[in-house]
Amino acid sequence: MGSDVWVGPWRPHRPRGPIAALYRGPGPKYKLPTNTGYFLHDPSRPRAPAFTFGVRLPTRQTSCGPGPSHLVPARMTVRGQDGTPAYSIYGRPRHAAPGLTPGPGRYFPELAENATYPSAPRHTIASRNWGTHAEHQTPGPGTYTVPSLLGPRVIGKVSAPTYSICGRSAVGSFFEDLSKTPGPCAYHVVNPGIYKSRAPQFTMLARTSLPQDNTLNPGPAAYNVDQHRKPRGWSFGTRHSDYLARIVTDVDH
Repeated sequence: MGSDVWVGPWRPHRPRGPIAALYRGPGPKYKLPTNTGYFLHDPSRPRAPAFTFGVRLPTRQTSCGPGPSHLVPARMTVRGQDGTPAYSIYGRPRHAAPGLTPGPGRYFPELAENATYPSAPRHTIASRNWGTHAEHQTPGPGTYTVPSLLGPRVIGKVSAPTYSICGRSAVGSFFEDLSKTPGPCAYHVVNPGIYKSRAPQFTMLARTSLPQDNTLNPGPAAYNVDQHRKPRGWSFGTRHSDYLARIVTDVDH
């Protein structure tokens, strides 16, 4: 090749470092969403409104009924229904049952003068009814009991004090046996610590038994009471390398 084939100072050479073109990738397997259309549009881009054209509907070849001109009644005019009278002939109705309502001759208005006009009182003497022997259920005067006015339980009245006489009591009388009365020795002396300031109390316990096991327990001299606890401190650790590989064993699998 001559030197006149290349344009400019660029010449083919080995790249100084790795570039993405040298590595094999998935290629055009992944594609960006489209910015046209309505469906599957890129959600990061504004989407304009979409309009569609409808499909022309097929025309009907057969009619389902007559048109509006065949359904107008004969009596309907441009201004509405005509006002000519129309008559109809119905069947003969059945004879109704005779009414039981009393007529005008059943009333006697002349007997209502006492209720309509003022009149003097009138009295009649009726005969004694001897034929009725029904038992009366109404209580007589002896059925009711008048509450007594004696005693403390008088209703609606102020009652006087009442006294009752009871039997003789054996307590405190000359019949009481004084030998059964408890003497001074029957009562215990009250502890002064109950109603006064109580002094401290001490108890003496029994001697404890020595341990029988052979365990090595620390004695009193094993503890150092003069040693104080050190305060918290911080330390600087070792810097680890970023390229240090982790040891993987068979247990980790």
